[in-house]
Amino acid sequence: MKKEVKMQAFDRLLDILDELREKCPWDRKQTNESLRTNTIEETYELCEAIIKDDISEIKKELGDVLLHIIFYAKIAEEKKQFDIGDVCNTLCDKLIFRHPHVFGTEEAETAGQVEQNWEQIKLKEKGGNRTVLQGVPASLPSLAKAHRIQDKARNAGFDWEQKEDVWEKVQEEFLELKHEIASMDKNQMENEFGDLFFSLINAARLYQINPDNALERTNQKFIHRFNYMEQKANEQGRALKDMTLAEMEELWQEAKKK
Repeated sequence: MKKEVKMQAFDRLLDILDELREKCPWDRKQTNESLRTNTIEETYELCEAIIKDDISEIKKELGDVLLHIIFYAKIAEEKKQFDIGDVCNTLCDKLIFRHPHVFGTEEAETAGQVEQNWEQIKLKEKGGNRTVLQGVPASLPSLAKAHRIQDKARNAGFDWEQKEDVWEKVQEEFLELKHEIASMDKNQMENEFGDLFFSLINAARLYQINPDNALERTNQKFIHRFNYMEQKANEQGRALKDMTLAEMEELWQEAKKK
């Protein structure tokens, strides 16, 4: 699609939102606060479509997220704070500043070199992060936050020299957890569970595995197999809770083969 056609489509979207904001009672009453939870939901729906690699759904959910972006900009424009043009220009300025190897004189031959420079550039940026970890959103889910913290620490040079060494840390945290389980100290058990999770997420990062994607794949796999068990039990006129563990295990193994 040519650039002119893309811009026409974007102009059309802006015009439609202007009309909705003026004539639709629901759209007219929306605020940043009322849209926020829906924005989170739309973002998760986009993530789900990406995990499934459903191209049609990705296109649809990207549209829903884009609608929210221009909606927030429209609300700000009405308050004479900023508009969608300001949003685009702010982003352009940030991209240019953070890519001196493209728009400036610095050199970066690999993606790794770009990432190593990234955090230092952000620290120098006007109004940017004052510390390396300041850019980690406090509202991120814990698993994603742990991965982001570790990634930022790596960009600052704080990382394992050899990725294989992380398994010693995983084993150390596992043994500490077993010790606390034996003593049944609930508070310390929770602490050690957290340390073990953190070390496993670190291992995933080192082996270039996204832990959130990995866990979600396992979630979907479990759902598929459990639904199979439930369906087969229903076909037998039984409920899962009335079956023995051995009977359920047999159905589980069937589900795994499928």
